[in-house]
Amino acid sequence: MGEWSRRRAAKRIKPGTGRELQQLRWWQSLSRSLYSIALGPGNGRQTVYTVDVRHRRRIMADDGKGTADLYLDGRHEAESKLPAAFPVPGGTIEVAESRFGLKRCHYVTAGGHEHQLTPDRTSAEGRRAHLAGTHPVLSRAISATSVVLLLISILLLIPQVIEVACKFPPVADRFGTFVSPVALPTWLNSLLSISAVLASIERALRLRHSWFLDTVR
Repeated sequence: MGEWSRRRAAKRIKPGTGRELQQLRWWQSLSRSLYSIALGPGNGRQTVYTVDVRHRRRIMADDGKGTADLYLDGRHEAESKLPAAFPVPGGTIEVAESRFGLKRCHYVTAGGHEHQLTPDRTSAEGRRAHLAGTHPVLSRAISATSVVLLLISILLLIPQVIEVACKFPPVADRFGTFVSPVALPTWLNSLLSISAVLASIERALRLRHSWFLDTVR
């Protein structure tokens, strides 16, 4: 985030209630993200900051924006609409959400250095990170497959979108009509759509986000 974005985000922060952080349950694996980081002066006395995001809040919100809760040593410290920028000792914790999960959860120092927060081991993000650490070859294969599936989905979608756009009289009058060379059966289009969604979720579990791959769909 730039300085202007941080100032805007600071206005969205509300004080916490002091409530205790709830344990992540297995059925919340895909609907809740839990990331933590230990910060301190380096003399062994560290405090743990935890970011808790319930993704269903974005779905239920009128403005389509989710909410992030910040906990300090297990107690509710603050909350904010997303994207959020929580001031913490030595820097800021920045949190941003995509349609398929989080795309950013980083601690940014005053000097500009970034450190990704660590996902809870029992969360979907934590299990994905564990897979990357224990089976790196398999993890890279899954990551590459996600990118390929999204690229295929986009490349097949673009000519179909152009064809639909050229059916509008103002567009047709200026550019003429266009017939997409891609004519896939409904079942294959549905399969590609489901594959693209799964690929996007997999990328969100790794906090990977591209304006082209994860937005143009």
